[in-house]
Amino acid sequence: MGAVAVTDLYKKRRLSVTEGEFLLSFCNNIGPVYFISFALPSMGNPPLLPCLFGMYGIPLLYGIVLRHTRYRCKLSASARKTPVLCQASYEKEASLLAALDESVTASLHSITKLGGYMILFQILNVYPSLFLKQGLYPGIAQGLLEISGGLALLQDTSPCISLILLVFCGLCCLAQTGSVLAGSPFSLICYFKNRLCLTILCALYYVVFFSVTA
Repeated sequence: MGAVAVTDLYKKRRLSVTEGEFLLSFCNNIGPVYFISFALPSMGNPPLLPCLFGMYGIPLLYGIVLRHTRYRCKLSASARKTPVLCQASYEKEASLLAALDESVTASLHSITKLGGYMILFQILNVYPSLFLKQGLYPGIAQGLLEISGGLALLQDTSPCISLILLVFCGLCCLAQTGSVLAGSPFSLICYFKNRLCLTILCALYYVVFFSVTA
C-alpha cells in the first residue's frame, strides 16, 4: 500500500517525482497487522520487538541515511519546484463525500488488481514442490514467488529465512508494485534495487540476531 499512497499523492500534486522515489525506497513494506497476526505465529512466535525492528526499524534507518546522503540535495531542490495546490482545488478535494467515494472506488480497484496477482502466483507456487526436494528449498522458492505460500510451507522450521523472505516480499509483491507504478514516472528498477539493499541489510541483522540468541 505504500506504492498506492505514493502514486496517489503524486497524481494529486502533493509529491514530486524525487520525493515519491525517496519514499518508495523504504516505505513499501508488509503491513503490521499481517506481520503480527499471521507471519510471526506461523514461525512459532519469535521475539516480537527484535522482529519488529528488523521489519520496520531497519527500513526507517535506511530511509534516514538516504535522506542525508543520496537525496540530501535532490529533495531540497525538489521542494522548491513542487507546485502548490490552489485554495479552490484544496477545498474541492476536502469534500468528505467526494473523498469517501474516491477512497471506496480506488480501494476496490486496487484490491481487484492485487488479488489477481496473488491468485496467479499462488498457482505458480505449485511448481517448486514438484521439482525441488523436500526440506527448506520448496518453502524458499515459494516464498520468493508469493510470501504467504512460502511462510505456510516453512512454518517454524527456520524463522530467520522466513523473516528475510518477508523483507524481500516476493515476486508477487514486486509485480503488484509494478502494476501500481504503471503510468507513473517512478522506476520499478530503482524500487527493486532498494528492496534488494534492504533485504541484504535485514538478512545480516537476522543472521546475527538468531546466531546470538541460539
